[in-house]
Amino acid sequence: MKNTQITIQETTNKTIIKFNSNNILINGGSYEYNNIDDAKNSPLAQQLFYLPFVKKVFIASNFIAIQRFDILEWIDVQDEVKEQLETYLNDDGVVVNEKPTSKKEAIEVYAEVTPNPSVMKFGSNKSLTQVDVEYKNIDEASKSSPLALALFNFPFVKEVFISDNYISVTKYDMVEWNEVFTEVRSFIREYLVSGKTIIKELPNQEKTVKSDKTAEPAVKLEGIAAQIVDILDEYIKPAVASDGGNIAFKSYDEEHKIVSVVLQGACSGCPSSTATLKNGIENLLKEMLPNQINEVVAING
Repeated sequence: MKNTQITIQETTNKTIIKFNSNNILINGGSYEYNNIDDAKNSPLAQQLFYLPFVKKVFIASNFIAIQRFDILEWIDVQDEVKEQLETYLNDDGVVVNEKPTSKKEAIEVYAEVTPNPSVMKFGSNKSLTQVDVEYKNIDEASKSSPLALALFNFPFVKEVFISDNYISVTKYDMVEWNEVFTEVRSFIREYLVSGKTIIKELPNQEKTVKSDKTAEPAVKLEGIAAQIVDILDEYIKPAVASDGGNIAFKSYDEEHKIVSVVLQGACSGCPSSTATLKNGIENLLKEMLPNQINEVVAING
């Protein structure tokens, strides 16, 4: 896992700190370890438990969260832990020994229509990622997601959006979903059952905007911008996720009081959702942040 860089992120729990990675660490899902015996399948977690202050380790696709005992403060050791993690990962240390999914494991994939007639949502009972990723073409997918790349081999697939436990697929108008959704659903299920890699690395951030409940913006947000993100996370994202879409915060112009958001997945390019979501978000933000919002600008991802 060469060229891995770790950034430190505080959490609302003072005993827990997140070490975010610029590379994907594991293939979907997450792992929680309470002690070194729990961590038999994670050489990285085992090493961390040798540190006397480590109480619990949580490993997700792009971060490692560590809870400490109260024998010290994170400010005293966080830089040392960061360096240790970077050294381990750049020396190709194993994060988690992930076994291919057993055929006996019950993985289900279901198809759902969305408000966007071009997009079908394929939900799963398996956690796919903790970082929302969107691919507009096969070139983007080839560098980042073997699953998305495989989906682009269907000639009718135009775009792919992968979120926590679902995949939204946008098609060209050459076919109707009732002609092909069964084939796509079966393909995704077989892919997940086989335990193949879902995402191998994060897309280039300068080319695309990505956001989700676990991935924080590069600059720590404060004031109104931070409140906007909290409102989107709590009130907007769960609703649009049920329809296979996502809303990502982009920016807040404090002078003109304009909020910019990015529509992804089923929301992107939907004939009706752009205006509907823009107005819905705008009304909610105006109500919850009085005199702070003049307009919401919605951008297709």
